[in-house]
Amino acid sequence: MDMAKILVVDDDQHILDLLTYALEREKHAVFTVRSGNEVFARALSVKPDLIILDLMLPGEDGYTICRALRADERTRLIPVIILSARGEEFDRVLGLELGADDYVIKPFSVRELVARVRAHLRRKDLTLDKRTQLTVGSLTIDGERLTVSVGDVRQELTPREFELLWYLARHPGKVFSREYLLERIWGYDFAGDSRTVDVHIRHIRRKIEQLPGAPKCIDTVRGVGYRFRELEA
Repeated sequence: MDMAKILVVDDDQHILDLLTYALEREKHAVFTVRSGNEVFARALSVKPDLIILDLMLPGEDGYTICRALRADERTRLIPVIILSARGEEFDRVLGLELGADDYVIKPFSVRELVARVRAHLRRKDLTLDKRTQLTVGSLTIDGERLTVSVGDVRQELTPREFELLWYLARHPGKVFSREYLLERIWGYDFAGDSRTVDVHIRHIRRKIEQLPGAPKCIDTVRGVGYRFRELEA
């Protein structure tokens, strides 16, 4: 994996220094911001490969920033890892609902965070290198555009949503546990929060269901995980 540009957003200088040191040891270029009002402009100028984002910031908060990043075509594909002391389930789910790819709670293990950064960058490379399509029933999953479509109506996915849908669709009828999908799609070497998978599945379903004539394609297998239905053309 080549050197990546990483934007770290936090108002705590100690954390900025700590992550700058750890990520530069990984041979990445690190850019830092301490105010929420500066993040979007800095993201446009730096064009980072990944953003580590605190929630409680001077100026705009991390939730607002995450929503703005996902709403703009220029930044929507940048992986975002939220790093926050707000560790309640509501906060984690809200962060993921607004488009974050991951959520790490303070205090945190630097080693684990660096491993997650590495995993997200690796998955981003694999996603954006795909140049093919997969047709399943009436759905077309486009690996170049990161979209799913029915007929001429198309819906955009984030890189992580795309990877998850692609993997399930490539194995129709097979049931995968949340833990397996977290390891396979997010690439974690550490135990993660399986709610991350649930939120991304919910996003995929919502986006597919907005397409006229779209089939119900992802089943929840109670107590186990998820499977992609075997769809007829």
